[in-house]
Amino acid sequence: MTLDFISIETIQEIAQQYGYWAVFSGIFLESLGLPIPGETVTIAGGFLAGNDQLNYWIVLADASLGAILGGNVGYWIGRRGGWPLLLSIGRIFRIREEQLESLKRQFGENAPRTVFLGRFIALLRTFASPLAGIVQMPYLQFTVYNTLGAVTWASVVVSLSYFAGQFVPLESMVAWAGQFAFVMLLIAIAWIAIPLWLESRKVKEVVVSSDPQPDDQPASGM
Repeated sequence: MTLDFISIETIQEIAQQYGYWAVFSGIFLESLGLPIPGETVTIAGGFLAGNDQLNYWIVLADASLGAILGGNVGYWIGRRGGWPLLLSIGRIFRIREEQLESLKRQFGENAPRTVFLGRFIALLRTFASPLAGIVQMPYLQFTVYNTLGAVTWASVVVSLSYFAGQFVPLESMVAWAGQFAFVMLLIAIAWIAIPLWLESRKVKEVVVSSDPQPDDQPASGM
């Protein structure tokens, strides 16, 4: 979830006023775990480049570098103190530690794909790097997938907004990006929730089947 109460007009004004710094800072802050609309700022940067107000290559470099560095900071935040914080948040929302352990295990098994593809998914773009640190994903492995994901995401977002921005209003591009990210989020939730639900059912079935059954009553004597 991002700060949706910031209007598109305000974001466009920020991008126009601060230019490349706005693009870099927006995605840097979002990537380290803050709910900042970094993707929207990046789209605005590509849009302005398409209208000759910014340079395409500098916007692309800013978005890539901001995403890479922000992801690295988020990783170390998660690795140094993220798990106790996650447990505290879980207690607030009455999420058992066993459930968090299961989520942690599942994320760890799929960490490389999540770090890479999470760039294109709402919420995961914000929390994938801290979560990678929490599950202690090897730093070298994280760096590779974080860099690949950041550069791929930046190239797609900046290029699409650059070319489409010459024909499509900024509001429409942001709306389409939000819809795509929301659909991807639903898919990611299903990908996580369905296996957990199936595992929970399996555990319950095992518990029920292992419960001792009452002995048959002996037949009454003559």
